Amino acid sequence: MAGDAVFYRGIACQRILLLTDFGEGPYVGQIQALLHAHLPAVPCLGLMQDLPVFRPDLAAYLLPALMRDLPDGSLWLCIVDPGVGGPRSGLLIQAEGHWLIGPDNGLLSQVARRTVLCRVWQIGWQPERMSASFHGRDWFAPAAVRLFQGEDLALTPWGPAKLIGADWPDERAAVIYIDHFGNLMTGLRADRLDPEAVLIAAGHRLQRARTFCEVAVGQAFWYENALGLVEIAVNQGRADQRLGLRLGEPIVIG
Repeated sequence: MAGDAVFYRGIACQRILLLTDFGEGPYVGQIQALLHAHLPAVPCLGLMQDLPVFRPDLAAYLLPALMRDLPDGSLWLCIVDPGVGGPRSGLLIQAEGHWLIGPDNGLLSQVARRTVLCRVWQIGWQPERMSASFHGRDWFAPAAVRLFQGEDLALTPWGPAKLIGADWPDERAAVIYIDHFGNLMTGLRADRLDPEAVLIAAGHRLQRARTFCEVAVGQAFWYENALGLVEIAVNQGRADQRLGLRLGEPIVIG
């Protein structure tokens, strides 16, 4: 029932988290308006709308890190969909206490591979009327509504090994996200990297520091960020501009 936590196979969804590469503009608002109209008592939180544009291959490594410290009982509506209108499928994933809806283009692949208790379904249901270019509003958001309302999604079991991106590496030694401050998140998990390791990026050699205040103003370094990822930063400066690094730029462990 709309307004209550939805229980499916014993898991409760209490909120919707919206993650897209849409940025500013009318798109996110349209999705939120649709969700509110059908599920007025279910919180819909805009977690982030600046996922790497057109790059599900990068955003895939950010999603598990974002999920790590957030509460169970969330339905993650994830949309980075450069192939919208094409033959890629829509997916519903149960990742332990989380649920995810999004396209099968690699975006959800790393969540699936890193989750011990993971179930994947292909969404067979589609609305009768749907634009060719805005499936976030016209397919994925309505699918989320149907899940909360306990309505049929024509689900077909879909083994995690079938997902696009299932054969991608477990970590991505590259810049996967640039934040508001110019800090550079990578697809490397910090707990798997020797604290004495030197990173090489665009010819720059970077050593580890625990946090910003341990290095001089203007100095570049790497550290474990709050998501557990290796991040490259400049104390009180923009690492992207200072080091000349862009999305997808490779990182070498020296």
